[in-house]
Amino acid sequence: MVSAVKHLISLDEQCGGSIAGERKQLDPCTIVIFGASGDLTARKLIPALYHLFKEEQMPPSFRVVGFARREKTDASWRQELRTALDQFSRTKPVDEKVWHAFADNLSYCQGDLTDDAAYKKLEELLTSFGSAPLRENILFYLAISPSQFGEVVEQVHRCGLLNKEASAWQRLVVEKPFGHDLASARALNQELTRYAHESQVFRIDHYLGKETVQNILMFRFSNSIFERLWNRESVDHVQITVSEKIGVGERGGYYEEAGALRDMVQNHMLQVLSLIAMEPPVSLAAEAVRDEKVKLLKSIRALSPADVAKQVVRGQYFAGSVDGQPRPGYRQETKVNPSSNVETFAALKLFIDNWRWSDVPFYLRTGKNLPQSASEVRIQFRPTPNVLFAAKCGEKLDANALTLRLQPNEGISLRFNGKVPGMSLGVRPVRMHFSYDSEFGAYTPEAYERLLLEAIAGDATLFIRRDEVETAWKIADSIRAGWADKPLTNREFYAAGTWGPVAADDLLAQLGHTWHEPQVIK
Repeated sequence: MVSAVKHLISLDEQCGGSIAGERKQLDPCTIVIFGASGDLTARKLIPALYHLFKEEQMPPSFRVVGFARREKTDASWRQELRTALDQFSRTKPVDEKVWHAFADNLSYCQGDLTDDAAYKKLEELLTSFGSAPLRENILFYLAISPSQFGEVVEQVHRCGLLNKEASAWQRLVVEKPFGHDLASARALNQELTRYAHESQVFRIDHYLGKETVQNILMFRFSNSIFERLWNRESVDHVQITVSEKIGVGERGGYYEEAGALRDMVQNHMLQVLSLIAMEPPVSLAAEAVRDEKVKLLKSIRALSPADVAKQVVRGQYFAGSVDGQPRPGYRQETKVNPSSNVETFAALKLFIDNWRWSDVPFYLRTGKNLPQSASEVRIQFRPTPNVLFAAKCGEKLDANALTLRLQPNEGISLRFNGKVPGMSLGVRPVRMHFSYDSEFGAYTPEAYERLLLEAIAGDATLFIRRDEVETAWKIADSIRAGWADKPLTNREFYAAGTWGPVAADDLLAQLGHTWHEPQVIK
């Protein structure tokens, strides 16, 4: 069972500290989840907290309070969560002894988000916990619509639970989407920081909690043989692919408002791009890392409407099949306009105007109903000079490439040329593989486990800063302005189960490049 001692956390115990190079002590605290009856709480938040508790990584003393408008008792809410844990826990079966010890810390507070009396009830519940840290160290998790953020932040401030200058700590964790364009993102940020300091706001993007995404920094900056090649002198171009086999399914209404650009590019893909291309931070402290990410995003060459026409492709799937299973077209999906021009696929060619990456194209693509679900980064190195083997072997001599597979089957693959055994000078591309599962075992923490732990510890490294959000929206807005109300062309449609529209291939062909399918790393 969890011992009542101060628990220390470490992102890498072999190095004796966290990503910031120091061990952090977790204070007793209360986690208040607004939207406690929602899907996110049952699928992600409570399973994550349960696993942290099971592995003795929670604070020595803590409480979890669910806040929602449905009538429930502590016992009925706990039973709902226990049932959900059977389905969503990453370890099965659920350890009953651990669950009961964990569930003793769960309480439910019924109330409407707009009701002053509900927040008074919440305040009284926290007071009943007795211990000052449990009353004053509070992590508010806003698992609710962004349109409700302002109301909740104001209410918890008015009842004295959230203050900018409190001696104890209070933090806000907010889920994406952080607005739907630059103007709405700025307005949302203003709402959040009216009663909370920016340092108290933790904008969560679950992609940054993935183990392999975090390992991008480790791979780059702890291996000199690769970092010295990480520039325009050696790199020909970079490809970032986030593909999904699923269609929009029941999310047609959401997708009509978001599209692939808002759903994936503005957040997940630009996050990965910033980690791949950023300069070395002055330290591994949160603000130093986030400073470099923002600098990188601000270095991306601005896109005029004319640039968008040349450098950005959108696409939409029509009926086809994935793994032999028929799939309807996007316009036939539930809650989708039959004449919709919303993109289910997006491909971009971006340039970073700084010394390291001048004139190196970065290709990004993401889409629904593609042949496989995978996320990877491919660093394509410059081809060998056309003398010796390049002249003799021609197209058989492949350019070297380094692939970072983010999911699934996380790993790293280096592609190089090798001589085929025999009397002739035959050549064939070969690969060296590194698999996380093979090297470290199958266990990697779920993204929400890592992110919740970091929020409790107050480490904002893996969370998104205000200027980072707004810079990413500025890029997305310029693309949407270039699309305007133009209808999709025939070259922008693609059959479900294929790798996207013909126009996406044309985008790379402009510079003599081709898309590479995600690799299977075993």
